[in-house]
Amino acid sequence: MGVRDLAWTDMPALVENYWGLYEEVRENPDLGIGLFPTRPSLGEEAEWFTRMFRRVHEGTSIAAVAEEDGKAVALCNVDAKGPHLEGRHIGLLGLLVARGYRGRGIGKALLGYTIQRCRGRFAQVELSVLASNTVARDLYRSVGFRPWGVEPNAVLRGGRYTDLEHMVLDLR
Repeated sequence: MGVRDLAWTDMPALVENYWGLYEEVRENPDLGIGLFPTRPSLGEEAEWFTRMFRRVHEGTSIAAVAEEDGKAVALCNVDAKGPHLEGRHIGLLGLLVARGYRGRGIGKALLGYTIQRCRGRFAQVELSVLASNTVARDLYRSVGFRPWGVEPNAVLRGGRYTDLEHMVLDLR
């Protein structure tokens, strides 16, 4: 397993990883990622990837992947919180490790790499995680994130409400 910056050639694997979540969430409603009501088309995914890739090159985002056998199996990205200068010191983190690759330390390695890339660019990094996703919450805590609040009933999935825990990592 290796960790590196995002490459243009990562798009097919990352799209495949994301599309796989739609079936996985049906099986496990506690899976800690938000999904659109219907799976995005390949064209919509290409637009998403292009926007992410552009933000990386503009310096408003950081994106890294973990790869195995030349294929991206995880993505961690941090986007500037907003377009205004007053909020650009805050990064918003997202992490996805593909099914079959979780529980092997990939997420922790990718987080460590991404956090290092954030130093000097962001003063703090924030994220939100399903309160029921104890594995992810423990992972984030292990790299230094601290909870700062809980949003009650923030997610409605499968007829059940779930809280969101908001976390922050101070990089100053």
